[in-house]
Amino acid sequence: MDHRTCKIDYIPDNCAGIGDSEEYKGTMWLLNQKLKEIDSVMKKATVRDKEIDVCYDNLIQEIVKFRKEINDRLDQLQKQIEKEADRKKSDDKQVIKKALQTCTNVSADMNKLQSNLSSNNQSKQNGQLYINIKQAQSNLKSDEIEKAEETLEKTNMQYTFERNKNLEDILFKPNILGSLNLSNNLVLPRKKVDKLIEKEDINVRTKSDTCKCRITGCAVLSSNKLVLAYYCISKLKIVDIQSKTVTEEKALDSGPWDIAAMPRDQIAVTLPDNSEVIIIKAASNLSTVHNIPVKSECYGITYHQDHLYVVCKYPYSVLVLDKQGTDWYMISLNNEIFKYPEYIVVSKDSRHIYISDYGIDCIVSITLQGDVSAVYKHERLSGPRGMVMLDDGSLLVCCYTSRTIHHISGDLKKGQKMIDDLPWTRSICYSHHHDEVYIGCKSNQLKNYRLK
Repeated sequence: MDHRTCKIDYIPDNCAGIGDSEEYKGTMWLLNQKLKEIDSVMKKATVRDKEIDVCYDNLIQEIVKFRKEINDRLDQLQKQIEKEADRKKSDDKQVIKKALQTCTNVSADMNKLQSNLSSNNQSKQNGQLYINIKQAQSNLKSDEIEKAEETLEKTNMQYTFERNKNLEDILFKPNILGSLNLSNNLVLPRKKVDKLIEKEDINVRTKSDTCKCRITGCAVLSSNKLVLAYYCISKLKIVDIQSKTVTEEKALDSGPWDIAAMPRDQIAVTLPDNSEVIIIKAASNLSTVHNIPVKSECYGITYHQDHLYVVCKYPYSVLVLDKQGTDWYMISLNNEIFKYPEYIVVSKDSRHIYISDYGIDCIVSITLQGDVSAVYKHERLSGPRGMVMLDDGSLLVCCYTSRTIHHISGDLKKGQKMIDDLPWTRSICYSHHHDEVYIGCKSNQLKNYRLK
């Protein structure tokens, strides 16, 4: 009790009435809160455990599904080649059959003439012999056999199969089937979206803006920031979602049209007037990483599974690029269907590409081969432009002329108007983290809605 270096609490003196003290009540409340916290973590762990099982099952299903699609496509290609070989074989067999028939007929005629000449000569029928000699000489001048031989020469070729070297090389590349994509957030399919709840607009005007301009493209970065494209003033802007302020802007030498968010806070931006796509590091003062020149005007762009999909005009096509622009291929769009294709999104299973066409007031779904699989049209779907795909595979579409937002199912079989009277909507993006959409209009305000 007399130890000078210790602060002593003498229990008999301090315990009196402690059961009714604030210290007791406060400690019990803190313990109760901690138990609630523990219970919350246990529930979260249980939910996450189930989510992991669902995620794994979906992963395996997607792998099996993709493998089946590859097999089905290869079977289709095999049948095409076999059909071509069958047609060639049948044509050549017909030529040979015709040549043999010609030879058989001519041979029969020659044998008959030869027999008649011999018989006439033996029977001393000089008159008939003279006639048959002239007939034989006439038949000998016929070029039927020479023509049959010339036709036969056309079938004188070997049938061989030449492997597609590009496909053969691809099959031996690593991760060609796909790769395991790890994400910090486990995103499960959303329930049906019933409506959009309007939130406070974000003022995106800055001092250097010369006019009220249309936001032609917008995208959500992984750092919970937005990036906006302004075609008419050749500018990009970074917007902080939390503070609702413009934190950075960059002037370009040409008007940017659309933006696609990429890993590591990079963005891909289309410059239609320059016919190029530029890759920009958004986390580093919007610095340009490299330029990808394309051969035509490029407008809408989206990023999906390590590839960029770009809508091009003159000719109308979808250009599919890797991130460096070194590996690419083009999907031609049917000029009889498309009039003014502009924006683009790709389904999660990569089987469908959705394109908004401003000229025909439609959303068109095509396959990776360019075949039209579905078309959506609605009386209020006037001037469709920017689109975004939600977690359930449905689409939100900006309608520039009718100034509306439409919600359309992934199969394009049904849809409905969600929002009315927006100021010339042009672009839209979706934040999984905040479960909100941001709509770019002809306005100083970026419209903000929560999904419900």
